[in-house]
Formats: sequence, C-alpha cells, structure tokens
Amino acid sequence: MGTYESYAGKINRKLMKKVHIVNVAAGRAPADLVLKNASYVNVFSNKICHGDIAITKGLFVGIGQYSGPNEVDMSGKLVLPGFLDSHIHLESSLVTPWEFAKAVLPHGTTTVVTDPHEIANVMGTDGIEYMLQATEGLPVDVRFMLPSCVPATPVDESGADLDYRDIDSFYDHPRVQGLAEMMNFPGVIQADKDVLEKIVAAQAHHKKIDGHAPNLEGNDLNAYVTAGVYSDHECSSAQDAIAKLELGQFIMIREGTAARNLDALLPLLTPEYADRCMFCCDDKHPSDLLEKGHIDYIVRRAIQKGVDPIIAVKVASHNAARYYALNNRGAIAPGYLADFVVIDNFRDFHIESVYKKGVVMYETNEVKQFQIPEVSSYLVERAHNTFHVPSLTEKDFEDVRPRGIIGMVPGEIITQDLGYAAEINPAKDILKIAVVERHKNTRHIGIGYLKGYGLKEGAVATSISHDSHNIIAVGTNDKDLAAAVNRVVENNGGIVVLKDGQIQGEVVLAIAGLMSDAPLTQVNQALEEAKKQAFALGVCQDVDPFMTLSFMSLPVIPTLRLTTRGILDVISQKYI
Repeated sequence: MGTYESYAGKINRKLMKKVHIVNVAAGRAPADLVLKNASYVNVFSNKICHGDIAITKGLFVGIGQYSGPNEVDMSGKLVLPGFLDSHIHLESSLVTPWEFAKAVLPHGTTTVVTDPHEIANVMGTDGIEYMLQATEGLPVDVRFMLPSCVPATPVDESGADLDYRDIDSFYDHPRVQGLAEMMNFPGVIQADKDVLEKIVAAQAHHKKIDGHAPNLEGNDLNAYVTAGVYSDHECSSAQDAIAKLELGQFIMIREGTAARNLDALLPLLTPEYADRCMFCCDDKHPSDLLEKGHIDYIVRRAIQKGVDPIIAVKVASHNAARYYALNNRGAIAPGYLADFVVIDNFRDFHIESVYKKGVVMYETNEVKQFQIPEVSSYLVERAHNTFHVPSLTEKDFEDVRPRGIIGMVPGEIITQDLGYAAEINPAKDILKIAVVERHKNTRHIGIGYLKGYGLKEGAVATSISHDSHNIIAVGTNDKDLAAAVNRVVENNGGIVVLKDGQIQGEVVLAIAGLMSDAPLTQVNQALEEAKKQAFALGVCQDVDPFMTLSFMSLPVIPTLRLTTRGILDVISQKYI
C-alpha cells in the first residue's frame, strides 16, 4: 500500500505541474519569466522567429503574447538554444568539473557529453563514479559515455582493465547515454569477441556507440559501421567525413586544443550535410577556455568563415541533442528545457547572458553561484592517492644498450622512426625519454630517445600520459630525470620543469594525477609559467611542452611510441 501511495503521490505532483504549465501556455496563468519582444533561432523552420517567450517550471511553454511578474525586454538581441559539446574529456581542462562549469557557462554551454576514460584508466570504475558524483546537479548538464578502451591497447599498463561486465551497471544511470569512442577499430574490424561484447552490451541497453576511426575506408569502414558505431570525431578531411556520413555515421566536427578540424570540415556545414553534424572539443585546456572560449568559439569562427549562422547554431545545439536522444533540449519551443543563450548579433556574437532551466546563470560578466556537488570521502581519498612508485635515482634511467629514437613531426602527434641512439646528445637534439609505471608499483620503466623536442638543459615530467597516464619524462641527464619524476610523485601528480635538481615550474594535479583542486585561473597561471620555463630550457617554440609530450606514449598512433616496456612500433605492434 505504501509503495502504491508513494507512486500515486508522485503522479499527482507531476499532474499538478502539468496542469499549471498548460494553464500558463494557454494564457490562463502568468509565466514565471517572459522574454518580451524576442527574436530567436527556430531550429525547425531554420528561420529567425519573433514573439514573447514564456518560461515556467524550467520549460519553454509558449511563444506569442505573454505576461508575467518577471519580464525581460529582448529587443535588439537574439535568443539561441544552449550549446552542447558532443564529445569532451572533462579531465583535459585540468580542473574539477565544477570549475569547468564556471569556465564554460559564460560561453553559452549548457550541456556536455563527456567520456571519462582518462580518469578510468587511473581509477577504473571508481573514476567513473567519481566523475558522476562530481557532476551531479551542476548548472551545466553533464551526460556520460562509458569508456570503451581501458586500457587503450593490451600493451598499456593502466590502473585498470575494464571489460563490458565492469561498466554494464552504469548504463542504468540516468545521465549515461552510451559507449564512448571505440578506439580499438582494428578489434572491431577483426570481429574480436571481447571488443564486440562491449558494443552488443551497449545496444542491449538501447544506447549509442561513438566512434574513433581516423582515415578508415572501404570494407574496413563498412565493417566498423555495421558493428554499430554511430559517429566519428576523428575526421580531418571533408572526403573522409563525407564517406562516413554517406554510410550513416554522424560527424562530430572537432575544434579543441590538441586537434582542430573545423577549417577542413567547413564543406559539411551546408544544407546538404549539416543535419548529421555536431560540434565538439574533445580536449580543452585552461588557456583555450579562458582566451578563446568553448562551443561559442567554434560557432563564431564558422560564421566568420561564411557558414549560415542558423546552420552553425543548429549544429551547436539541436543536432547533438537529437543524436543523443536528449529530446527535451536543443530548441526554443514549447515543452523544451529553457536552456538558452542571449547574444547581441551574429556578427560580433557577444554572449550577454546564459540561462539554465529558466534561471540566469551568467549575466553582466558574472557567473552566478551554485552548489558544489558532494563527492564521497572514499572517492576523494582514492582520487588523491593514485601513485605507487618508489623513489627513483639516476641509476634507474641508465642505458645498457642502444634505444630507438622517436622522431617528432612538427605540428603533428604522429612520429617517425629515426633509428637508434646510445646516449643523450642535446647538441643534436637527442634526449632521453622515459615512461614510469605508476599504478601498481611494478618498477617498469620504458626508456628511449626523442628528437624534435629541443630541450637543452634539465628535464620535464608529467603524469598526463595518454591514455594509461603513467609518468612520462624527457631530459638531458639521468639525475634530473629522476628528480622530475620523484617530484611528480611527491605532488600526487602534475607537471614539473626542473634544472640541476631545482624546480623551475610546476602544476600540481592531485586528483588522479589529472586534475587540480585549484581554480581554473590559478591552474592556468601555473601552467603558463611552467611552459615559459620549459621554453627557457630550450623546448622548441612550436611544441607544446606538455601536451605534445603526453601523446608520446599513446600506442595507437604511428609510428613509434614509448610504453613502460620500451619503444613500440605501432604498425607492427612489436618492440624495437
């Protein structure tokens, strides 16, 4: 009886709410908020429409002639649906999710879809749970795609190894939309049962499966799409994107910090293709968030490049909401969530205010206060205790034989095989590079050489090391290499620039070695100072000292990478 009464009570409360919003929509009751004389983007008719916009109980309830106790004159302004980032790793911002929310609200972002595979590679399912708790109730709605490749490949030594059983229960969470980027496209193509199990499990829960398949074509692409992969965010040419789009995939046009594909994919932002396109950032670092923006930056640049503003806005909002079956957002229309952005005009695209569920969250250059989510004490402690590495000395980095040389390619994260070296030679830009396993105290240290980084003195180390996030370090001598790695461990994670044993610059990232407890502006200041010091020690000016280094251990990008076991030829999947 109690269960029935509680259910009946819930239905009655929903009914009363429904009665009220219908009465407001019909004009029989005043709206909570009315945007008077509004001009807004209609994503259904692809036009600018006009009227009073009535908002009640966090929903748009009508467009026409309305009144209420709170009226805001929108004359001379444009109202747009809130922006949605269709694929991002929140950890890339280097700050907590609530600091990220504070950073993107002024840029009109009201929803993001995140893949927590960075923290999952460190903490396993505890990492997913940490991010779910840390994003609960934020004024930016955070939806999740579950990590599909932890670790990215079998040669990685991550903090966890997740199969479909480990993540299956998370599909029941109301903010989980599906399975994140299936990076192991060779496994999909070869019908690897362990890989396909994850896709089948996601489909059993009626969830989306996102893709990651750069330059895949022909029958291999047919096999990948047939398996059930619905999207791709790795397209770097219009030809690649259109080939995938013609086979039914949705295309995420990426413009982030590490990869920028907007210019190459502008031909997709036309009436012919745009309905199957979304915008995403993938990775967004602090300086980019502070200096450029978020999804608004992509929209603004697209418009400047000649894209129809209504198409750009629709791709930034409605298309991603429709793809992820977030059917109550991404439009200004009755029954949709009142998540919206007010701008001055399409030419300047200056954001004046941002509303979440009808409540103003950004206005007059100020983000309104909101409640910080509560994360369980167990997960907080767990996240701040992810390093299990003994103190190292220079002897741990000594050579006993020649090692492979990873040749960096300017402006790219692909590498070249440049043969072998037997010793460090800064004059010839031959530096020692090491990856130190930090999750399980295995004492595994992979050693090789790096060319193209430019360091002349000291060492650089970071615990951001895709995707396993061991410690990666590069140096001009073994003593500084050991000292830099030890300092990263001492800080429970982060970035260190060091010379002659003295710290020149550092960023403390004590949350899983990926994120800081500090505010975004403070983290950015420390990061920019560390970059300045790295450049002062000789790092090439066209190289991001830390982001570029973090990709040198990712064993899914050709040609050579360094893992905890040594230099790997990615093409042959053999150590050299």
